[in-house]
Amino acid sequence: MELKKQSFGVIIATRNIFNFKLAVDARTKVLDKLSKMGFDTVILPGEDTPTGNIEGYEDAVKCARYFKQNAEKIDGIIVVLPNFGDELGVVNTIKMAGLNVPVLVQAVDDDNDKVDVKSRRDAFCGKLSVCNNLYQYGIKFTDTESHTYSLDSDAFIRDILKFASVCRVVKGLKGLRVGAIGTRPIGFQTMRFSEKILQQADITVVPVDMSEIIGAAEKIDSNAPEVVEKVEAIQNYGTCNILHKGQISKQARFGLAVENWIADNNINISALQCWESIEKNYGCAACVTMSMMGEKLMPSACEVDVMGTIGMYALALASQKPSALLDWNNNFAEDRNKVVCTHCSNYPKSFFENEIEIGSLDILGTVLGQEDTFGAVKGKVAPGRMTYFRVSTDDTKGTIKTYLGEGVITDDPYGMDGGIAVCEIPNLQNLMKYMCKNGFEHHVGMVRGHVAEILEEAIGNYLGWEIYKHQ
Repeated sequence: MELKKQSFGVIIATRNIFNFKLAVDARTKVLDKLSKMGFDTVILPGEDTPTGNIEGYEDAVKCARYFKQNAEKIDGIIVVLPNFGDELGVVNTIKMAGLNVPVLVQAVDDDNDKVDVKSRRDAFCGKLSVCNNLYQYGIKFTDTESHTYSLDSDAFIRDILKFASVCRVVKGLKGLRVGAIGTRPIGFQTMRFSEKILQQADITVVPVDMSEIIGAAEKIDSNAPEVVEKVEAIQNYGTCNILHKGQISKQARFGLAVENWIADNNINISALQCWESIEKNYGCAACVTMSMMGEKLMPSACEVDVMGTIGMYALALASQKPSALLDWNNNFAEDRNKVVCTHCSNYPKSFFENEIEIGSLDILGTVLGQEDTFGAVKGKVAPGRMTYFRVSTDDTKGTIKTYLGEGVITDDPYGMDGGIAVCEIPNLQNLMKYMCKNGFEHHVGMVRGHVAEILEEAIGNYLGWEIYKHQ
């Protein structure tokens, strides 16, 4: 994922029976605030309308044309109502621009000592009219945490930051290209999904046979500069527990082959056949390659879990942090609100927030041997807040369904190898019942921090996927 500077189209609305100077002042204040927060803006030049802001149909035509001319720059639209505002100016601008991006609607507080004819705003009422028209036109929008508030309030900053995250998720999932590298393991029918349903959501799955990746890896010279560089990167990534140096070189060549294929095919995220083909036919595990891509906010899911990596990417877009794929794996004694989540693993390094070891797969290593299973990233995940999220296609209903929620990773010890995260989730048993009855998989994406509200808004409101938010 390339973290680009975000840019918002800005509409400052006004109405002729109210003091237009309130809108003029708001324009300066809003643009200054967005700039200081690190965002770019696209706003109709002030000299193009009588008041420098948007009022009525003629202004809407000009603003819509300007937005269209700068469409590639606009990630979302921020509407500010410093007074009642002209609702038709707002809705016609957005409708005629046709950008199909998220919209934030903010309205400014009146002060109780400034409600005379020259000073009153009435934005409290005006916002209802704007939102009513957006609803009539079928334009989806995001509301602020309070119906109105001052442009100088911390609430405005929080809403802008949340809105920016929502825009990242919506934009990032549109036109997404997912690499499916290899076939799912024979025992994992849980990883089945519908490419056609995903395509309707503008997500394309690009497959490649694992033999092509292995063949490409074997053709790379072990002494090539890029291999030497990748070997060094792996050694610096974590403590390597190896039988001989050739294991790291083999892992490096596999990683380069995967990365080259991803670059050649404009792939954003991936899901790999992590076992057993690569171990049997090439002689390494895929985990550290996937972990290192995840660290770059390019999630990669094991067992060709395409839906899992889409969920991971949404989490990464919302938080701008690396996400991980975990199994809902074990009960934690008789504490019914705790669960042990694990994987072999391919967690990104920073997801652990602890030192990691890179060694052989623990379970497969006993069957296939330590020699051919090097590459697993192992450690205990540090305690802290987390958000979990799962995406699935429901082929019978022809829909995309999801669930999400928040919890904490605890510091409880647990005597299991691999990547370990003991998690505490309120009403966990109700969540498990929901997952079982609705046919969800045993994999779940997680990210550090709480971003459930962002995903709920982006996924449920703008993308229209079915969503269950666990409480």
